[in-house]
Amino acid sequence: MPIRHCIVHLIDKKPDGSAAVLHARDSELAESQAMENLLADLNESYNAKQGKAWGFFHEESGAYPFSGWLKEYQDGGRDFTAFTRQAVEHLQKLMEESNLSIGGHVLFAHYQQGMTDYLAIALLHHSEGVTVTDALDVAPARHLDLGQLHLAARINLSEWQNNQQSKQYISFIKGKNGKKVSDYFRDFIGCQEGIDPPSETRTLLKAFSDFVESEDLAEEQAREKTKTLVDYASTQAKLGEPITLQELSGLIDEERPRAFYEHIRNKDYGLSPEIPPDKRTLSQFQRFTGRAEGLSISFEAHLLGSKVEYDEGRDMLIIRQLPTQLKDQLKRRKED
Repeated sequence: MPIRHCIVHLIDKKPDGSAAVLHARDSELAESQAMENLLADLNESYNAKQGKAWGFFHEESGAYPFSGWLKEYQDGGRDFTAFTRQAVEHLQKLMEESNLSIGGHVLFAHYQQGMTDYLAIALLHHSEGVTVTDALDVAPARHLDLGQLHLAARINLSEWQNNQQSKQYISFIKGKNGKKVSDYFRDFIGCQEGIDPPSETRTLLKAFSDFVESEDLAEEQAREKTKTLVDYASTQAKLGEPITLQELSGLIDEERPRAFYEHIRNKDYGLSPEIPPDKRTLSQFQRFTGRAEGLSISFEAHLLGSKVEYDEGRDMLIIRQLPTQLKDQLKRRKED
């Protein structure tokens, strides 16, 4: 993971309403193993975070100036240190206006992963701990607490530059339960939400269920394809990367690598070519299937207890809200 530029500034702001004080670094951080370890740990913590949102920049304006500064840096009009200094001064101003915010170390890192350039921005805090010294004494020690990462964003610089129609080149951590504590940080980036990962993931899983049903697959084949989808999507979520529909289609059916992709396009599910996976939605997806003597039953695990009820004592399944197509067939049969 080559690090192109990296710097840390400090905004000292207490939760007592006192003014925020900026301590800005005047030069980039030198390359080091510690810096590489920090960025790797930051990415791991960020990727594992639930409740991230994906979006794109507001149009540049006085209220949302960040994208203009970033473009100037990308175009070579200003160096990385000057860009981050102006950005952190803007963050300091927004932080002072927010009564819910406290200060911290502000990390800016421009790095490359594969062929893609990213800019990571995170507000970091310390935790107090203990360590054992070389003399075997126990001593207090402070460390960056990446497990408590609440304000952070990652911008896919390559996609921002090369795909003007994209609405998902920025990801950021959303406040839990709609807390406004993170709103000022989102406004600092100048980001608006463009894609709803849970909704997109649910639509993808619905498309997959329809595909499996339309292919009339054997039970074992259906289970294998389900496992392929969940494994791939979970891996992408762990890496912080989107699900690519064409890649997924090729994994689901190697002999017909475009079959699932064409199914999605022909049925017009409205899915983007790349989907940020939602881990919580994926964890709920599992199919119960069974066939016997002309009877075939298949449903998703999350329906158990709501639309589908299992009565073990009477060896029965109770199904509520039958599919319209099935009801129409039953009605026609009754009329006949």
